[in-house]
Amino acid sequence: MDSRIWESVDHLVAWLDEHSTQSPQEERLLRLLKLSEEVGEVGAAVIGATGQNPRKGVTHTWEDVQHELCDVVFSALVALRTLTPDAARVFAERLAYVEQRSAASRDTTGRAAAEDAEDAPEAEGTEQAVAAPKAR
Repeated sequence: MDSRIWESVDHLVAWLDEHSTQSPQEERLLRLLKLSEEVGEVGAAVIGATGQNPRKGVTHTWEDVQHELCDVVFSALVALRTLTPDAARVFAERLAYVEQRSAASRDTTGRAAAEDAEDAPEAEGTEQAVAAPKAR
C-alpha cells in the first residue's frame, strides 16, 4: 500500500487524538463503532441509488456509493492504526495471507475442474455408456 496513505492515516489519528474528549479506551471503541456507521451509510446510498424506497425514490448515485465505500476503508484504517502503531505491517501481513489463501483456492479449484474433466466420459463414450435397460 502506498506509504502516503499510511502517512495520511497517521495524521488523521493524531488529529482525532488531539481533539478527543474521551479516554483512550472509549476512543478506541468509538473508532471501531464508526465502522458500523459508515457501513450503514453504504447501505443507505445503495438503497438511494436503486430507488428501493418508493417514498423517497432515487436519492443517491453509484458515485455516492463509491465515496461511502472509501469512508469505510478510511474508518477501518484509522481503527486499525488506533489499535496498533504498526498498522502498516499488520495490514501488509494480512493482505499477503489473503492473497496466498486466494491463490491456493484458485489453484485447487483449477486442478479440481481439470480432474473432473479427465474423469468425465467423452461425448461419444457417453452414448455408449448408457445401455438399454435389461429385459426381464
